[in-house]
Amino acid sequence: MNNTMIFGHRGYPARFPENSLEGFRYAIDNNIDGLEFDVHLTKDNVPVVIHDETVTRTTDGVGYIKDMDLSDVKKFKLRNGETIPTLEELLRIVEHKEIFLNLELKTNKIKYENIEWIVTKLIDQFHIINPIIYSSFNLKSLKNLKLINKNAQCCYLTSRKISNPTQFMQKHDLSALHLSYSDQTIMNNERVWTVDSSFRMYNLLRKNVSGIITNNFTKASRIRKLIS
Repeated sequence: MNNTMIFGHRGYPARFPENSLEGFRYAIDNNIDGLEFDVHLTKDNVPVVIHDETVTRTTDGVGYIKDMDLSDVKKFKLRNGETIPTLEELLRIVEHKEIFLNLELKTNKIKYENIEWIVTKLIDQFHIINPIIYSSFNLKSLKNLKLINKNAQCCYLTSRKISNPTQFMQKHDLSALHLSYSDQTIMNNERVWTVDSSFRMYNLLRKNVSGIITNNFTKASRIRKLIS
């Protein structure tokens, strides 16, 4: 049996706008293993689910999330007419559901003051069945999370080669690495992004890596079923 978990990269962007509640709901209703999504902070310290530091690419608005209050952010629309979701809105639709969440803290370009504390305290208000998987390109954010919750599952995101990944994980108290490539030495502790070609899906699923993160989870699920 194939144990590789399939995560929807920003939901299901092959069909719906990325990081939209519509995409997340569809993925949940169609038995996805996990959702990967990105979190930034508004000017009034509300965590919102969007990939970029600005609203410019994915909405009909312009500007940086950090410079806007939530009321300003909510004025802009995704291409399906939805507004940018808050983390709270996403947590409401996944609460009590058997699904894994991979929350990426987007702190590699902008330092959001206390984002780790704000996010974890919000999550504590919900009944989330499986432990949250936190990821970031910023090791400092992951270290901050560990200070708040020593049991947090923290995973470092990188596209660069790490010469001794096992030692690296031990040094930084990481649960896994989220890599843009596959490392044969840590297949049980790696999730690979962003996997969209059928050929790459097939190869990684055959290797039984811990997880793949994809824009097209339905295609990945079909391939996994074929080789199981």
